[in-house]
Amino acid sequence: MTKPVMPGALAIPGGHVEAGESLDEALRRELKEELNIVPRAHRLVCVHLHRSQELRRLHYFAIDAWDGDIENHEAASLHWVPVDDLDRLDLAVDRLAVSSFLAGASFSGQGCST
Repeated sequence: MTKPVMPGALAIPGGHVEAGESLDEALRRELKEELNIVPRAHRLVCVHLHRSQELRRLHYFAIDAWDGDIENHEAASLHWVPVDDLDRLDLAVDRLAVSSFLAGASFSGQGCST
């Protein structure tokens, strides 16, 4: 079942944490479902509080290494977005997270809430 919040939006892949699932388990499941990869190394970049249809806590991770070839399993299409062209991302919260990553921000316990 698809749940389009912004159909056609260029956004970072993501998903929800299921009941009883840890963040790590959700990350692994979502990456497998959406991109058919399994992370070998990942790190939390930041956490944003974001209001879309409801208030959500968004956890952004950098995937440093993975197993498998990236495949499109859920999106209309996949795009590699150059870091000097972040304006192509439709969600301001995604642009902020990538900017935090590029600035070398790390999770300090407070996150980088918006």
